[in-house]
Amino acid sequence: MPGVDLLTDFQLQIEHALDLRQRDCVVFVDASVSVPAPFGFGPLQAEEDVAYTTHAMSPGAVLSVFSRVEQRPPPAAFLLSIRGYEFGLGLPLSAAARGHLDAACVFLEQWLAESGYPGGSCVTG
Repeated sequence: MPGVDLLTDFQLQIEHALDLRQRDCVVFVDASVSVPAPFGFGPLQAEEDVAYTTHAMSPGAVLSVFSRVEQRPPPAAFLLSIRGYEFGLGLPLSAAARGHLDAACVFLEQWLAESGYPGGSCVTG
């Protein structure tokens, strides 16, 4: 989508807090076995996470780090959780999960178009 930045990574790290600079909103996208099919979407809040020194962080912890580093509230943030089924190393995406991913992409494109956030100020990843 024009005006939308996409950042992909295997897992969230403390450094990702800096990617939130100069953004009006951010959408974290992740696969999940606990969300109803095809996907879930909702707002996120900054939340302290004592495990921020590990190799993976929650989106809420990234928002919290941003607040501490920047000394201001983080941008509006949302989580798009896409229903998955098997997460073994090297396993292909199942047909059902592919359908959920496609539905989530259609939703996200529509949501971004209707959200009112200025083009170029929302990062997804």
